[in-house]
Amino acid sequence: MARKETGDIAAGRLDPAQLARNFSDVSPPLDRQRALIEASRCHFCFDAPCIQACPTAIDIPGFIRAISTDNLRGAALKILDANIFGGQCARVCPTEILCEGDCVRNSPEEKPVEIGALQRYATDWVIRDRVALFTRAAATGKRVAVVGAGPAGLSCAHALAMRGHEVEVFEARAKSGGLNEYGIAAYKVVDFSQHEVEWLLSIGGIRVHHGKALGRDLALSQLRRDFDAVFLAMGLAGVNAMGIGDERLPGVRDAVDFIEELRQAEDKARVPVGRRVVVIGGGNTAIDAAVQSKRLGAERVTLVYRRSAEAMSATDHEQAFATAEGVHVIHCAQPAELLSSHGVLSGVRFEHTRVDGSGRLQGCCEFFDLEADMLLKAIGQVLLTDGLSEGGIDLLRLEKGRIAVDANAATSLAGVWAGGDCVGGKTDLTVQSVADGKHAAAAIHEALTADREIQHG
Repeated sequence: MARKETGDIAAGRLDPAQLARNFSDVSPPLDRQRALIEASRCHFCFDAPCIQACPTAIDIPGFIRAISTDNLRGAALKILDANIFGGQCARVCPTEILCEGDCVRNSPEEKPVEIGALQRYATDWVIRDRVALFTRAAATGKRVAVVGAGPAGLSCAHALAMRGHEVEVFEARAKSGGLNEYGIAAYKVVDFSQHEVEWLLSIGGIRVHHGKALGRDLALSQLRRDFDAVFLAMGLAGVNAMGIGDERLPGVRDAVDFIEELRQAEDKARVPVGRRVVVIGGGNTAIDAAVQSKRLGAERVTLVYRRSAEAMSATDHEQAFATAEGVHVIHCAQPAELLSSHGVLSGVRFEHTRVDGSGRLQGCCEFFDLEADMLLKAIGQVLLTDGLSEGGIDLLRLEKGRIAVDANAATSLAGVWAGGDCVGGKTDLTVQSVADGKHAAAAIHEALTADREIQHG
């Protein structure tokens, strides 16, 4: 639902035809001829570095060889057996720093093999036609609760269902998919996420309950009593505060909320955007928010990051994309004050920054102002610990604001595993969350089938 318009924040800045073009697929799929040509460029390396760079260890040369012989089923099976969200990851993975970044053809003289595009070519037909590639094992009689229906949770659920376990997934939101559904730019994932979820669930043995949040509708202690194992994959639902004034000021909002509104809008012409938008942050969320603001019709979009371009977590490709889209980027500046006029946002005061000899960020006491009627905060998300304590007692151990796990994804609480962004420690990427879920499922299955006694407190 569109927010109430305030000041210069308004909906319908562009006509529907222009909006449709702006939010169409940013990377159209390969046709058969182009896929075969691209597949022919692969050297099919032994001990391929692209496999080592993939968090889910997809047999990349193997699936590309299958494409080259028109064996799309074989190609899809190699991909989806390793990464059940292979279709989504083909769209959103930063392949330029993962598989393609390590491709032996990636050199100043030639571009790498388009692995992401080939992966999409090999998997889209499976999702579109609801092709059954996997079957369940015989029922084990074991029941597992999964909290969170994002990439980590659903990856774990699918892997457990394949092994014959019954899985109940509890999701706080109205739809499954997590960040795949709510947190990625609309032009990257066009009419795909829910189809992928439906295909994943078609294996059977998985029930999803929406509108069920840990700490509000569910108690961890009750889940441990009712199920043989629990997997926590609730992601990061909180947003860091800037700490520079009243962030409830009209015109100030979280970038993740803005992105979610765009993704869920049936009519993007009804999503309001400012004329002068400022985005604070240096990650993919900041880039997505900035570019989409521009594509919605903002006249000037400025992205401000407190450190240098090299320190941004957004890839070089994403940074270049934002610049090409008309986003003005300012580095080495941090927000110092929110400026307002008649009770609404009118601008942001920034302070120039520098890094001292020990690597610490310092303000330079030199300031500048940017006019803004809309400010989007993309300065990181945090774990909401609702449900992780009961009666004032912490149920499991946290580390640096995330759930602490061991090498088998087990938490400090017996019978409870965790993965995805709520664990962290690696990269907050869809592909890493998928890998976490699959890894946890293997550990849970081993514990359950070995009849290891799980103590319930």
